[in-house]
Amino acid sequence: MKTKTTKKEQDSFTVNGEELLKKIKELIREGNVREISIENKEGKVIMVLPLTLGVIGAALLPPLAAVGAIAALLTECTIRVKRNK
Repeated sequence: MKTKTTKKEQDSFTVNGEELLKKIKELIREGNVREISIENKEGKVIMVLPLTLGVIGAALLPPLAAVGAIAALLTECTIRVKRNK
């Protein structure tokens, strides 16, 4: 049995609440994102969006609605993005 190892890369972005949903949608469109975490100013994880190759538009609507609600409550947050390279 052959196992394939992939290198995971992690990025982080600090955005204000108004930019949160826009940035999340932009990251999803990139296609190589595997997981998105949203943290508040104190570093507490508020939401984790696991993304897989099979996730398509309609499946993302409920989580994106939740992100929109979170964005209304936050003034500043950090987005952590895990990618496969």
